[in-house]
Amino acid sequence: MSKIRTCLWYDGVAEEAAQFYVDLIPDSGIEHVTPGPEGRALLVNFHLAGVPYQALNGGPTYELSPAASIAVMTEDQDETDRLWNALVADGGQESRCAWCIDRFGMSWQVVPKDLPRYVGGPDREAAGRATQAMLKMNKIIIADLKAAYDG
Repeated sequence: MSKIRTCLWYDGVAEEAAQFYVDLIPDSGIEHVTPGPEGRALLVNFHLAGVPYQALNGGPTYELSPAASIAVMTEDQDETDRLWNALVADGGQESRCAWCIDRFGMSWQVVPKDLPRYVGGPDREAAGRATQAMLKMNKIIIADLKAAYDG
């Protein structure tokens, strides 16, 4: 068990959220569930691609905020589409520039690995065009970034 893990606060859906996340991200899993009252988990320790998290059913006192998000670097457009579509389904919300919020209220950044190559490329004028294109996107479309970069 990891000595340090990020704790995510939920109101009664911690185990459901953790299971959704581990099903979504390869090489992920539930490590331990601590039972709580009313048949719900109190704590769920899990990892996403090796990164440790803890989901807490803490009640309605606090809510998740976009001030903290889970960032996922995707390999290609297919992986970007798969993750994005799953995260915004069933009540999730799209936002700008690779950000979205899942149905549990967790903020995510779904970032194709090619994004930094275009918005941070050595040709500053081309990078500026790619950045302007990105600022108009919700889900990142790699081909559109490339087209903007190439002019």
